[in-house]
Amino acid sequence: MNILVLGGGGREHAITWALAKSPRTDKLYVAPGNGGTAGIAENVAHLKVDDGQAVLAFARDHNIDLVVIGPEAPLVAGVADVLRAAGIPAFGPDAEGAQLEGSKTFSKRFMDDHGIPTARYDSFTALEPALAYLRELGAPIVVKADGLAAGKGVIVAETEADAEAAVHSCFDGAFGDAGSTVLIEEFLTGPECSLLAFVSGGKAHCMATAQDHKRAFDGDRGPNTGGMGVYSPVPIVEPDELASMYEIMEKAATATAEVFEHDYRGVLYGGFMLTPEGPKMLEFNARFGDPETQVVLPRLETDLVDIALAVAEGRPDDINLRWSEQWAVSVVLASDGYPGPYEKGKVILGIEEAEQLEGVTVFHAGTTTNYDDELVTAGGRVLNVTALGDSFEEARECAYEACDLINFEGKQYRTDIGKRAAEGRQAWN
Repeated sequence: MNILVLGGGGREHAITWALAKSPRTDKLYVAPGNGGTAGIAENVAHLKVDDGQAVLAFARDHNIDLVVIGPEAPLVAGVADVLRAAGIPAFGPDAEGAQLEGSKTFSKRFMDDHGIPTARYDSFTALEPALAYLRELGAPIVVKADGLAAGKGVIVAETEADAEAAVHSCFDGAFGDAGSTVLIEEFLTGPECSLLAFVSGGKAHCMATAQDHKRAFDGDRGPNTGGMGVYSPVPIVEPDELASMYEIMEKAATATAEVFEHDYRGVLYGGFMLTPEGPKMLEFNARFGDPETQVVLPRLETDLVDIALAVAEGRPDDINLRWSEQWAVSVVLASDGYPGPYEKGKVILGIEEAEQLEGVTVFHAGTTTNYDDELVTAGGRVLNVTALGDSFEEARECAYEACDLINFEGKQYRTDIGKRAAEGRQAWN
């Protein structure tokens, strides 16, 4: 099979890495790709991934048998719609299904309509009603830009003043059109946990649990980022909580078949908060999580090509997931200043040495090559250093050992990825 992957981050490197392992894969293309995907596929830097007609033309010209859509923007733009209409299997929901991520208000109403537990909320298109509602709820409180904001449109405000500033920021254009509608919701307490599922035909095949670390700095301090590290599985999740999360994901998958005109075919990401009242849904995403993919796929033993094609063709009963019993920990190496302004073009050294450690794979998130063919930084999140181990501690130690072997000017990373999990549930109290 000839396969095209859309996207250029760490998630897409991990997806491409998993697809490349399949004996069914012949030719792999990644658009635009990065410095890591260049070693296992052909990068297509010129292709505009959120232009459905351009993607379709490329697919036809290169006899593409399957398109795997990584990021949210092409999904919201309807790229999957265009491909399916032309008879090309696409892994990823159509634009209607992608609203579960493209509009937080749409997503919350979907939850309400189908009995999915979530935080109390309301959404606003004007400043004064939004401010009145947040004063009613009080702080701490959560302010969200309704649309796509690259994982940065969520502000957890510790004080009313911070919340008001966040609302002003959204309406003042800090997140572009994404902030023209603002969602305000109550602050929930407890550990967060991600549970992703392959969804097709109204059925959910749940993946392994994972826990992301969104804040920029150690101790869960600083601004939200796209994710600074992650591990899988999540040892603090109790069996009854996991059963509840599975039930919620299955309920959501069933609802997609009832609500949407066309079959939802792709990944449904459930972002959960494990509250004292039970798991509650924080958000849905319409694609693989980033960086969750970088620990979930290395633990997946089933051929990803088989899964992706079954999902894309609406054959959910042909999906049979098998998982490694090993643990996975991934640490993000970021550019100095991220998630704020940062410099690019810093030479990266030591990846080959890091990958010589048993169980280590380095997924490239923001890299490219310069005119001297040196690997250099090209994004805020630069690398996802992933390690597998027979225990949580072994995987964590190996990941940090690998991080120490990699160097570039301004390298920053959290040193406490997974620390709370190792300490147990009481660490969240």
